[in-house]
Amino acid sequence: MNKPKRIGIVGCGNISPAYFNGCKPYSVIEIVACADMAPEVAAEKAAQFQIPKVYTVDELLADESIDIVVNLTVPKVHAEVNLAGIAAGKNVHCEKPLAINRMDGVRTLEAAEEKGVRVGCAPDTFLGGGIQTCRKLIDDGWIGTPVAATAYFLSVGHERWHPAPDFFYQSGGGPMLDMGPYYLTALVNLLGPIVRVSGSARATFVTRTITHDGPRYGETIPVETPTHLAGTLDFANGAIVTVMMSFDVCSHQLPHIEIYGSEGTLQVPNPNIFGGPVLIRRRDSEEWSEMPHTHSDSVNRGVGVADMAYGLISGRPHRVNGKLACHVLDVMQAFEESSNAGRHVELTTTCERPAPLPMGLLPGILDE
Repeated sequence: MNKPKRIGIVGCGNISPAYFNGCKPYSVIEIVACADMAPEVAAEKAAQFQIPKVYTVDELLADESIDIVVNLTVPKVHAEVNLAGIAAGKNVHCEKPLAINRMDGVRTLEAAEEKGVRVGCAPDTFLGGGIQTCRKLIDDGWIGTPVAATAYFLSVGHERWHPAPDFFYQSGGGPMLDMGPYYLTALVNLLGPIVRVSGSARATFVTRTITHDGPRYGETIPVETPTHLAGTLDFANGAIVTVMMSFDVCSHQLPHIEIYGSEGTLQVPNPNIFGGPVLIRRRDSEEWSEMPHTHSDSVNRGVGVADMAYGLISGRPHRVNGKLACHVLDVMQAFEESSNAGRHVELTTTCERPAPLPMGLLPGILDE
């Protein structure tokens, strides 16, 4: 029997509890160490989640027993930590985005190939029951040939709930790099790779005021990145998709994602969660129907790390992979480039659709 792959987590901030908890159901992985630039934060998380070792980042990377580094640092240092992990001979799974520019994303994949290790990157929410059900419905022809789609993330901004929202408004932040990975990864999983982007972008307000009830309430922070982006994506399969990502919208009633096919329309649940209702209305129907999930949604952050571990053991490709993340990063960067240049941007990357999960797998079992 194969031993569990040993996991070291770098970065013990806001998202880390989701991984400390989300990795627990999988016997194929075991979190053995954590590290943070603030040692007291790592020590606190280690005590809370019963993690055996608290390291500095350098110590964690030097531990030869660690198989996979899970990188939960802030986006602007994702590439730096990923490359350091790869240089140390580790497989790396990163929080989204893979990097804050495509050049660093490509460098990460090239370094991993040269070193013979794997790269994975959030989000892994497309492995949940909601989007896997949508994938099966599309693949089985329930809406015919996909023609078009829409994808909307519209909010009033993260300063209302996050205690330290600065990085959302700095280079590497904004709604596209923050929330775009969920939507674009889901779309690539459902429709395949993208070939061309046309976008418009703006920063609506020069500053934002923190209204989270905490020590920084009322503090003003500068805005250094676009906070409202919109545009169209041309997919390799011919589908044309309208996208809008914003921190500048007070309220709306738009769906998260809808796929429009030649024989019907599919409403996809929130790609930031693993479940959610799946609605379909076929050409010959007068009303929407909610479809039962074909796959389990009893999974959480960490399922992508487990999928990588199963891939390392079996030799199969892992679904939440670096090429997918690098392609999504390329798409996201192209929105602002298109806006600045006033033209379409042809993409320089591509990827394969991740393999769908087999039906009937129980939570914690992904070894197919």
